Amino acid sequence: MQIGTVCSYPKLTPVPFREDDLWNGYPEETNAPYGLAKKMLLVQGQAYRAQYDFDVIHLIPVNLYGPGDNFDTASSHVIPALIKKAIDARERGEDHIVVWGTGSATREFLYVDDAAEGIVLAAERYDGAEPVNLGVGREISIRDLVGVVTRLTGFAGEIRWDASKPDGQPRRAPDTSQPRDWFGFTRRTSFEDGLR
Repeated sequence: MQIGTVCSYPKLTPVPFREDDLWNGYPEETNAPYGLAKKMLLVQGQAYRAQYDFDVIHLIPVNLYGPGDNFDTASSHVIPALIKKAIDARERGEDHIVVWGTGSATREFLYVDDAAEGIVLAAERYDGAEPVNLGVGREISIRDLVGVVTRLTGFAGEIRWDASKPDGQPRRAPDTSQPRDWFGFTRRTSFEDGLR
């Protein structure tokens, strides 16, 4: 089982991202080294499958979130970073938080327990060389995500957008029909329940 990354897709991939779009360009610059390394794992697995009949599959999950996430302010991803900023600002009585970028980029998120279930289902039921996107089929803008997080955390202050920071890839919305069709995966956890 290889776990790839949605960061492997080219920066301007047509939405929804289909697995055969993976090689149609260079990844978004801020995560290109990571994305390219994961693409090489796919190539390695496909080569081992072809040459040695090695049973390897490659999943490409969307952005994951949930318990055990990294809340370190220097290295966390968007959901834990927003949760921490909103809760810290609320507890300190601050009137605003600063969020990277413009809020226009979109992402898709999958609750970590659902991702684990998808990985197990794929290991049990899928035996193919082609990579498979693993997600829920629902993208959300960072601006809307901030609205949901601030509402759920009770932060009512101002949102200040720092457009000097990168938005990253403009959109991330993979086609997630394959896991449903090929190994019966559907998410169980709604986005808001997962955030809570």
